[in-house]
Amino acid sequence: MTIRNKKEPLLLFLGDVILLFAALWITLLFRYFAIPKEEILRAHLFPFSILIGTWLCAFYIGGLYRKHTLLLRNSLPTSIFHIQISNSIIAISFFYFIPYLRITPKINLFIYLCVSSILILIWRIYGHRLLGFRKKEDALLVASGEEAEELFREVNTNLRYSLTFAPAIDPERLAQESFQKELMQRIRREKIGTVVLDMKNEKVAAVLPHFYNLIFRGVRFVDMHSIYEDIFDRVPLSLVGYSWFLENVSTSSSGILYDALKRSMDTLLAFVLGTLAFPLVPFVFALIKLDDHGPVFIVQERLGKNNVVIKIRKFRTMTVDRGGMFSALEGNYERITRVGSFLRKTRIDELPQLWSVFIGDISLIGPRPELPDLAALYEKEIPFYSVRHLIKPGLSGWAQILQPAPPKFGVGLDMTKIKLSYDLYYIKNRSLVLDVKIALRTVRTILSRSGL
Repeated sequence: MTIRNKKEPLLLFLGDVILLFAALWITLLFRYFAIPKEEILRAHLFPFSILIGTWLCAFYIGGLYRKHTLLLRNSLPTSIFHIQISNSIIAISFFYFIPYLRITPKINLFIYLCVSSILILIWRIYGHRLLGFRKKEDALLVASGEEAEELFREVNTNLRYSLTFAPAIDPERLAQESFQKELMQRIRREKIGTVVLDMKNEKVAAVLPHFYNLIFRGVRFVDMHSIYEDIFDRVPLSLVGYSWFLENVSTSSSGILYDALKRSMDTLLAFVLGTLAFPLVPFVFALIKLDDHGPVFIVQERLGKNNVVIKIRKFRTMTVDRGGMFSALEGNYERITRVGSFLRKTRIDELPQLWSVFIGDISLIGPRPELPDLAALYEKEIPFYSVRHLIKPGLSGWAQILQPAPPKFGVGLDMTKIKLSYDLYYIKNRSLVLDVKIALRTVRTILSRSGL
Protein backbone atom coordinates (compact mmCIF):
# COMPACT_ATOMS: atom_id res chain seq x y z
CA MET A 1 0.00 0.00 0.00
CA THR A 2 1.21 3.51 -0.76
CA ILE A 3 -0.20 6.78 0.51
CA ARG A 4 0.85 8.79 -2.50
CA ASN A 5 -0.43 8.63 -6.05
CA LYS A 6 2.40 7.07 -8.05
CA LYS A 7 0.50 7.78 -11.25
CA GLU A 8 0.63 11.51 -10.58
CA PRO A 9 3.84 12.20 -12.59
CA LEU A 10 2.43 10.29 -15.57
CA LEU A 11 -0.90 12.13 -15.36
CA LEU A 12 0.89 15.45 -15.09
CA PHE A 13 3.01 14.53 -18.10
CA LEU A 14 -0.01 13.55 -20.20
CA GLY A 15 -1.76 16.75 -19.17
CA ASP A 16 1.28 18.77 -20.21
CA VAL A 17 1.41 17.05 -23.60
CA ILE A 18 -2.29 17.67 -24.27
CA LEU A 19 -2.13 21.31 -23.20
CA LEU A 20 1.04 22.08 -25.15
CA PHE A 21 -0.56 20.79 -28.35
CA ALA A 22 -3.83 22.53 -27.44
CA ALA A 23 -1.83 25.75 -27.05
CA LEU A 24 -0.69 25.38 -30.65
CA TRP A 25 -4.29 25.09 -31.86
CA ILE A 26 -5.33 28.10 -29.76
CA THR A 27 -2.34 30.06 -31.07
CA LEU A 28 -3.39 29.49 -34.67
CA LEU A 29 -6.98 30.36 -33.76
CA PHE A 30 -5.89 33.69 -32.26
CA ARG A 31 -3.49 34.41 -35.09
CA TYR A 32 -5.91 33.86 -37.98
CA PHE A 33 -9.22 34.50 -36.14
CA ALA A 34 -10.63 31.27 -37.59
CA ILE A 35 -10.59 27.51 -37.02
CA PRO A 36 -7.09 26.44 -38.18
CA LYS A 37 -7.12 24.78 -41.58
CA GLU A 38 -5.53 21.38 -42.10
CA GLU A 39 -2.60 22.67 -44.18
CA ILE A 40 -1.76 25.30 -41.55
CA LEU A 41 -1.86 22.69 -38.79
CA ARG A 42 0.40 20.35 -40.78
CA ALA A 43 2.89 23.15 -41.43
CA HIS A 44 3.21 23.86 -37.70
CA LEU A 45 2.79 20.39 -36.24
CA PHE A 46 6.22 18.90 -36.98
CA PRO A 47 8.43 21.78 -35.79
CA PHE A 48 6.27 22.37 -32.73
CA SER A 49 6.29 18.63 -31.91
CA ILE A 50 10.09 18.74 -31.70
CA LEU A 51 9.85 21.89 -29.60
CA ILE A 52 7.28 20.32 -27.25
CA GLY A 53 9.45 17.24 -26.77
CA THR A 54 12.37 19.46 -25.81
CA TRP A 55 10.18 21.47 -23.47
CA LEU A 56 8.99 18.35 -21.68
CA CYS A 57 12.61 17.43 -20.99
CA ALA A 58 13.09 20.95 -19.63
CA PHE A 59 10.02 20.47 -17.41
CA TYR A 60 11.56 17.32 -15.94
CA ILE A 61 14.96 18.91 -15.45
CA GLY A 62 13.23 21.92 -13.90
CA GLY A 63 11.57 19.69 -11.30
CA LEU A 64 7.94 19.88 -12.46
CA TYR A 65 7.52 16.11 -12.12
CA ARG A 66 9.08 15.67 -8.71
CA LYS A 67 7.03 15.13 -5.56
CA HIS A 68 4.74 18.08 -4.97
CA THR A 69 4.96 19.58 -1.54
CA LEU A 70 3.11 22.64 -0.27
CA LEU A 71 6.30 24.62 -0.76
CA LEU A 72 6.45 23.58 -4.40
CA ARG A 73 2.80 24.50 -4.94
CA ASN A 74 3.45 27.95 -3.50
CA SER A 75 6.47 28.47 -5.75
CA LEU A 76 4.90 27.09 -8.93
CA PRO A 77 4.43 30.45 -10.71
CA THR A 78 8.09 31.34 -10.17
CA SER A 79 9.30 27.88 -11.19
CA ILE A 80 7.22 27.84 -14.35
CA PHE A 81 8.31 31.40 -15.18
CA HIS A 82 11.99 30.45 -14.95
CA ILE A 83 11.50 27.26 -16.96
CA GLN A 84 9.55 29.10 -19.64
CA ILE A 85 12.36 31.63 -19.99
CA SER A 86 14.68 28.74 -20.78
CA ASN A 87 12.09 27.24 -23.09
CA SER A 88 11.74 30.58 -24.89
CA ILE A 89 15.47 30.60 -25.57
CA ILE A 90 15.19 27.03 -26.87
CA ALA A 91 12.25 27.98 -29.11
CA ILE A 92 14.01 31.02 -30.54
CA SER A 93 17.12 28.93 -31.20
CA PHE A 94 15.02 26.30 -32.97
CA PHE A 95 13.00 28.58 -35.19
CA TYR A 96 15.59 31.25 -35.99
CA PHE A 97 18.82 29.27 -36.34
CA ILE A 98 17.71 25.86 -37.68
CA PRO A 99 16.52 26.43 -41.25
CA TYR A 100 14.53 23.19 -41.45
CA LEU A 101 12.41 24.21 -38.45
CA ARG A 102 11.77 27.81 -39.41
CA ILE A 103 8.14 28.93 -39.49
CA THR A 104 6.47 32.14 -40.50
CA PRO A 105 5.23 34.45 -39.22
CA LYS A 106 7.34 34.57 -36.05
CA ILE A 107 4.47 36.21 -34.15
CA ASN A 108 3.02 32.69 -33.88
CA LEU A 109 5.91 31.73 -31.61
CA PHE A 110 5.32 34.68 -29.29
CA ILE A 111 1.60 33.90 -29.03
CA TYR A 112 2.38 30.24 -28.38
CA LEU A 113 4.78 31.08 -25.56
CA CYS A 114 2.14 33.17 -23.81
CA VAL A 115 -0.76 30.72 -24.32
CA SER A 116 1.23 27.62 -23.31
CA SER A 117 2.61 29.29 -20.18
CA ILE A 118 -0.87 30.29 -19.02
CA LEU A 119 -2.32 26.82 -19.69
CA ILE A 120 0.52 25.02 -17.91
CA LEU A 121 0.30 27.32 -14.88
CA ILE A 122 -3.46 26.80 -14.55
CA TRP A 123 -3.05 23.05 -14.99
CA ARG A 124 -0.35 22.78 -12.34
CA ILE A 125 -2.23 24.87 -9.77
CA TYR A 126 -5.69 23.36 -10.20
CA GLY A 127 -5.05 20.08 -11.99
CA HIS A 128 -4.47 18.16 -8.75
CA ARG A 129 -8.25 18.23 -8.29
CA LEU A 130 -8.58 16.09 -11.40
CA LEU A 131 -5.88 13.58 -10.48
CA GLY A 132 -8.01 11.40 -8.25
CA PHE A 133 -7.29 13.05 -4.92
CA ARG A 134 -10.05 12.21 -2.53
CA LYS A 135 -10.88 13.21 1.03
CA LYS A 136 -8.09 12.32 3.37
CA GLU A 137 -8.50 9.23 5.51
CA ASP A 138 -7.82 9.27 9.24
CA ALA A 139 -4.79 7.18 10.15
CA LEU A 140 -2.81 6.35 13.25
CA LEU A 141 0.99 6.26 13.47
CA VAL A 142 2.39 3.82 16.01
CA ALA A 143 6.12 4.39 16.19
CA SER A 144 8.84 6.30 18.00
CA GLY A 145 12.04 8.09 17.10
CA GLU A 146 13.13 10.85 14.75
CA GLU A 147 12.03 9.02 11.62
CA ALA A 148 8.50 8.66 12.97
CA GLU A 149 8.37 12.37 13.78
CA GLU A 150 9.70 13.22 10.33
CA LEU A 151 7.06 11.01 8.70
CA PHE A 152 4.28 12.52 10.82
CA ARG A 153 5.23 16.09 9.84
CA GLU A 154 5.57 15.31 6.14
CA VAL A 155 2.23 13.53 5.79
CA ASN A 156 0.24 16.06 7.81
CA THR A 157 1.66 19.12 6.02
CA ASN A 158 1.37 17.80 2.46
CA LEU A 159 -1.85 17.88 0.47
CA ARG A 160 -0.84 15.12 -1.92
CA TYR A 161 -1.09 12.22 0.54
CA SER A 162 -4.28 10.29 1.12
CA LEU A 163 -3.87 10.09 4.91
CA THR A 164 -3.94 12.42 7.88
CA PHE A 165 -2.30 11.17 11.06
CA ALA A 166 -4.12 11.54 14.34
CA PRO A 167 -1.85 12.17 17.35
CA ALA A 168 0.67 9.34 17.29
CA ILE A 169 1.16 6.61 19.87
CA ASP A 170 4.73 6.16 21.08
CA PRO A 171 5.08 2.52 22.21
CA GLU A 172 8.21 3.33 24.21
CA ARG A 173 6.32 5.63 26.58
CA LEU A 174 3.73 3.10 27.68
CA ALA A 175 3.83 -0.19 29.51
CA GLN A 176 2.98 -3.20 27.35
CA GLU A 177 -0.57 -3.64 28.71
CA SER A 178 -1.34 0.09 28.58
CA PHE A 179 0.06 0.30 25.07
CA GLN A 180 -2.14 -2.51 23.75
CA LYS A 181 -5.27 -1.14 25.48
CA GLU A 182 -4.80 2.43 24.26
CA LEU A 183 -4.03 1.29 20.74
CA MET A 184 -7.19 -0.82 20.43
CA GLN A 185 -9.34 1.91 21.99
CA ARG A 186 -7.98 4.59 19.67
CA ILE A 187 -8.62 2.48 16.57
CA ARG A 188 -12.26 1.82 17.55
CA ARG A 189 -13.09 5.23 19.07
CA GLU A 190 -11.57 7.35 16.27
CA LYS A 191 -12.68 4.99 13.50
CA ILE A 192 -9.16 4.66 12.19
CA GLY A 193 -9.00 3.16 8.70
CA THR A 194 -5.22 2.77 8.40
CA VAL A 195 -2.64 2.01 11.07
CA VAL A 196 1.02 2.67 10.22
CA LEU A 197 3.20 0.54 12.47
CA ASP A 198 6.86 0.23 13.25
CA MET A 199 6.80 -3.54 12.92
CA LYS A 200 10.45 -3.81 13.96
CA ASN A 201 9.56 -2.52 17.42
CA GLU A 202 9.31 -5.35 19.96
CA LYS A 203 6.22 -3.92 21.69
CA VAL A 204 4.42 -3.52 18.38
CA ALA A 205 5.38 -7.02 17.26
CA ALA A 206 3.96 -8.44 20.51
CA VAL A 207 0.46 -7.03 19.87
CA LEU A 208 0.22 -7.91 16.16
CA PRO A 209 -1.87 -11.07 16.82
CA HIS A 210 -4.56 -8.90 18.44
CA PHE A 211 -5.02 -6.97 15.18
CA TYR A 212 -6.09 -10.00 13.17
CA ASN A 213 -9.83 -9.54 13.69
CA LEU A 214 -9.61 -5.85 12.80
CA ILE A 215 -8.71 -6.84 9.24
CA PHE A 216 -12.29 -8.07 8.79
CA ARG A 217 -13.52 -4.63 9.84
CA GLY A 218 -11.60 -3.01 6.99
CA VAL A 219 -8.66 -1.68 9.01
CA ARG A 220 -5.41 -1.68 7.02
CA PHE A 221 -2.00 -2.17 8.63
CA VAL A 222 1.11 -0.82 6.93
CA ASP A 223 4.79 -1.00 7.81
CA MET A 224 6.12 2.45 8.64
CA HIS A 225 9.45 1.80 6.95
CA SER A 226 7.94 1.02 3.55
CA ILE A 227 5.97 4.29 3.64
CA TYR A 228 9.02 6.21 4.82
CA GLU A 229 11.10 4.93 1.91
CA ASP A 230 8.29 5.61 -0.53
CA ILE A 231 7.95 9.23 0.61
CA PHE A 232 11.55 10.27 1.24
CA ASP A 233 13.35 8.13 -1.37
CA ARG A 234 15.85 6.92 1.18
CA VAL A 235 16.18 3.94 3.48
CA PRO A 236 15.39 4.57 7.16
CA LEU A 237 18.60 3.69 8.99
CA SER A 238 16.67 2.32 11.96
CA LEU A 239 15.61 -0.50 9.66
CA VAL A 240 19.09 -1.36 8.51
CA GLY A 241 20.51 -4.56 9.97
CA TYR A 242 21.99 -7.83 8.80
CA SER A 243 18.61 -9.18 7.75
CA TRP A 244 17.94 -6.07 5.64
CA PHE A 245 21.22 -6.46 3.75
CA LEU A 246 20.67 -10.16 3.15
CA GLU A 247 17.23 -9.39 1.74
CA ASN A 248 17.93 -6.26 -0.28
CA VAL A 249 21.61 -5.86 -1.09
CA SER A 250 23.72 -7.99 -3.38
CA THR A 251 26.59 -7.06 -5.67
CA SER A 252 24.87 -8.93 -8.51
CA SER A 253 21.28 -7.97 -7.75
CA SER A 254 21.09 -5.49 -10.60
CA GLY A 255 21.96 -8.12 -13.20
CA ILE A 256 24.78 -8.70 -15.67
CA LEU A 257 22.91 -6.91 -18.45
CA TYR A 258 22.52 -3.75 -16.37
CA ASP A 259 26.20 -3.75 -15.41
CA ALA A 260 27.26 -4.22 -19.04
CA LEU A 261 24.96 -1.47 -20.31
CA LYS A 262 26.03 0.89 -17.53
CA ARG A 263 29.71 0.33 -18.30
CA SER A 264 29.11 0.85 -22.03
CA MET A 265 27.25 4.10 -21.40
CA ASP A 266 29.98 5.29 -19.02
CA THR A 267 32.68 4.66 -21.61
CA LEU A 268 30.77 6.26 -24.47
CA LEU A 269 29.59 9.33 -22.58
CA ALA A 270 32.96 9.89 -20.91
CA PHE A 271 34.61 9.87 -24.33
CA VAL A 272 32.04 12.21 -25.89
CA LEU A 273 31.93 14.63 -22.94
CA GLY A 274 35.70 14.59 -22.61
CA THR A 275 36.12 15.39 -26.30
CA LEU A 276 33.64 18.25 -26.10
CA ALA A 277 35.27 19.63 -22.95
CA PHE A 278 38.88 19.33 -24.11
CA PRO A 279 38.98 22.82 -25.73
CA LEU A 280 38.32 24.29 -22.26
CA VAL A 281 41.55 22.87 -20.81
CA PRO A 282 43.96 25.57 -22.10
CA PHE A 283 41.69 28.34 -20.78
CA VAL A 284 41.31 26.68 -17.36
CA PHE A 285 45.07 26.09 -17.27
CA ALA A 286 45.73 29.77 -17.93
CA LEU A 287 43.16 31.00 -15.39
CA ILE A 288 44.54 28.86 -12.56
CA LYS A 289 48.12 29.85 -13.30
CA LEU A 290 47.28 33.55 -13.51
CA ASP A 291 45.31 33.38 -10.26
CA ASP A 292 48.00 32.11 -7.88
CA HIS A 293 50.67 30.37 -10.02
CA GLY A 294 49.97 27.04 -8.31
CA PRO A 295 49.51 23.58 -9.85
CA VAL A 296 46.64 23.12 -12.29
CA PHE A 297 45.56 19.63 -11.21
CA ILE A 298 45.22 17.89 -7.89
CA VAL A 299 45.38 14.13 -7.43
CA GLN A 300 43.40 12.68 -4.55
CA GLU A 301 43.05 9.17 -3.19
CA ARG A 302 39.47 7.98 -2.87
CA LEU A 303 37.80 4.67 -2.08
CA GLY A 304 36.44 2.82 -5.08
CA LYS A 305 34.46 -0.37 -5.41
CA ASN A 306 35.21 -2.99 -2.73
CA ASN A 307 37.28 -0.44 -0.73
CA VAL A 308 40.03 -0.35 -3.37
CA VAL A 309 41.96 2.92 -3.24
CA ILE A 310 41.78 4.82 -6.53
CA LYS A 311 43.21 8.14 -7.67
CA ILE A 312 41.07 10.87 -9.18
CA ARG A 313 42.15 14.12 -10.82
CA LYS A 314 40.42 17.47 -10.60
CA PHE A 315 41.23 21.04 -11.51
CA ARG A 316 42.62 22.68 -8.38
CA THR A 317 40.15 25.05 -6.69
CA MET A 318 41.86 25.64 -3.33
CA THR A 319 45.01 27.39 -2.21
CA VAL A 320 48.05 25.21 -1.59
CA ASP A 321 50.01 24.92 1.64
CA ARG A 322 53.75 25.27 2.05
CA GLY A 323 54.34 21.82 0.72
CA GLY A 324 52.46 22.58 -2.46
CA MET A 325 49.53 20.31 -1.55
CA PHE A 326 46.46 20.53 0.64
CA SER A 327 44.43 18.18 2.75
CA ALA A 328 40.71 17.96 2.01
CA LEU A 329 40.19 17.01 5.61
CA GLU A 330 41.52 20.41 6.63
CA GLY A 331 39.93 22.31 3.78
CA ASN A 332 37.24 24.93 4.12
CA TYR A 333 35.50 27.49 1.98
CA GLU A 334 37.96 30.23 2.94
CA ARG A 335 40.70 28.39 1.04
CA ILE A 336 38.80 28.35 -2.25
CA THR A 337 40.49 30.57 -4.83
CA ARG A 338 38.66 33.14 -6.94
CA VAL A 339 38.99 30.98 -10.05
CA GLY A 340 38.22 27.90 -7.96
CA SER A 341 34.88 29.33 -6.91
CA PHE A 342 33.89 29.75 -10.57
CA LEU A 343 35.14 26.26 -11.47
CA ARG A 344 33.09 24.72 -8.66
CA LYS A 345 29.89 26.59 -9.48
CA THR A 346 30.11 25.54 -13.12
CA ARG A 347 31.38 22.00 -12.29
CA ILE A 348 34.32 22.51 -14.62
CA ASP A 349 36.64 21.34 -11.83
CA GLU A 350 35.07 17.87 -12.17
CA LEU A 351 35.90 17.42 -15.87
CA PRO A 352 39.27 15.61 -15.39
CA GLN A 353 37.35 12.86 -13.56
CA LEU A 354 35.91 11.81 -16.93
CA TRP A 355 39.22 10.01 -17.44
CA SER A 356 38.54 7.97 -14.29
CA VAL A 357 35.12 7.13 -15.71
CA PHE A 358 36.62 6.13 -19.05
CA ILE A 359 39.14 3.72 -17.49
CA GLY A 360 36.50 2.26 -15.18
CA ASP A 361 37.64 3.44 -11.74
CA ILE A 362 34.37 5.31 -11.19
CA SER A 363 31.01 5.61 -12.92
CA LEU A 364 29.02 8.61 -14.05
CA ILE A 365 26.28 7.65 -11.57
CA GLY A 366 26.89 6.21 -8.12
CA PRO A 367 27.72 7.17 -4.52
CA ARG A 368 30.31 9.92 -4.36
CA PRO A 369 33.82 8.50 -3.70
CA GLU A 370 35.02 9.15 -0.16
CA LEU A 371 38.44 10.04 1.18
CA PRO A 372 40.04 6.97 2.81
CA ASP A 373 40.67 8.76 6.14
CA LEU A 374 37.10 9.99 6.37
CA ALA A 375 35.74 6.61 5.32
CA ALA A 376 37.75 4.89 8.08
CA LEU A 377 36.31 7.31 10.64
CA TYR A 378 32.74 6.91 9.38
CA GLU A 379 33.02 3.12 9.43
CA LYS A 380 33.79 3.31 13.16
CA GLU A 381 30.96 5.73 13.94
CA ILE A 382 28.21 4.73 11.48
CA PRO A 383 27.04 1.09 11.30
CA PHE A 384 27.28 -0.53 7.86
CA TYR A 385 28.84 2.57 6.30
CA SER A 386 31.24 0.44 4.21
CA VAL A 387 28.30 -1.11 2.32
CA ARG A 388 28.20 1.97 0.07
CA HIS A 389 31.50 0.71 -1.38
CA LEU A 390 29.92 -2.45 -2.78
CA ILE A 391 29.44 -0.64 -6.09
CA LYS A 392 31.48 1.85 -8.09
CA PRO A 393 31.35 5.42 -6.89
CA GLY A 394 30.15 8.08 -9.31
CA LEU A 395 30.44 11.70 -10.36
CA SER A 396 26.84 12.26 -9.34
CA GLY A 397 24.44 10.19 -7.28
CA TRP A 398 21.08 9.90 -5.57
CA ALA A 399 22.31 11.62 -2.41
CA GLN A 400 23.90 14.48 -4.37
CA ILE A 401 20.63 15.47 -6.07
CA LEU A 402 18.32 14.96 -3.09
CA GLN A 403 20.19 15.77 0.12
CA PRO A 404 19.53 19.43 1.01
CA ALA A 405 22.74 19.88 3.04
CA PRO A 406 25.37 17.30 2.07
CA PRO A 407 28.61 17.13 4.08
CA LYS A 408 31.29 19.25 2.42
CA PHE A 409 34.42 19.78 4.46
CA GLY A 410 35.57 17.96 7.54
CA VAL A 411 33.59 15.47 9.56
CA GLY A 412 29.78 15.63 9.57
CA LEU A 413 28.36 12.49 11.13
CA ASP A 414 24.69 13.47 11.09
CA MET A 415 24.75 14.63 7.49
CA THR A 416 26.77 11.59 6.47
CA LYS A 417 24.16 9.28 8.02
CA ILE A 418 21.53 10.92 5.83
CA LYS A 419 23.81 10.59 2.82
CA LEU A 420 24.22 6.89 3.62
CA SER A 421 20.44 6.42 3.71
CA TYR A 422 20.22 7.83 0.17
CA ASP A 423 23.16 5.69 -0.98
CA LEU A 424 21.51 2.56 0.39
CA TYR A 425 18.31 3.45 -1.48
CA TYR A 426 20.31 3.70 -4.71
CA ILE A 427 22.13 0.41 -4.08
CA LYS A 428 18.81 -1.32 -3.41
CA ASN A 429 16.92 0.18 -6.38
CA ARG A 430 19.62 0.90 -8.95
CA SER A 431 18.56 0.56 -12.57
CA LEU A 432 19.03 2.33 -15.90
CA VAL A 433 15.79 4.23 -15.33
CA LEU A 434 17.03 5.52 -11.98
CA ASP A 435 20.41 6.40 -13.52
CA VAL A 436 18.72 8.44 -16.26
CA LYS A 437 16.60 10.20 -13.63
CA ILE A 438 19.74 11.10 -11.66
CA ALA A 439 21.51 12.30 -14.81
CA LEU A 440 18.64 14.61 -15.79
CA ARG A 441 18.31 16.03 -12.30
CA THR A 442 22.07 16.55 -12.20
CA VAL A 443 21.70 18.73 -15.28
CA ARG A 444 19.13 20.78 -13.38
CA THR A 445 21.48 21.09 -10.42
CA ILE A 446 24.30 22.30 -12.64
CA LEU A 447 22.09 24.78 -14.47
CA SER A 448 20.71 26.14 -11.21
CA ARG A 449 24.21 26.29 -9.72
CA SER A 450 22.83 24.89 -6.47
CA GLY A 451 25.77 22.65 -5.75
CA LEU A 452 26.45 18.96 -5.59
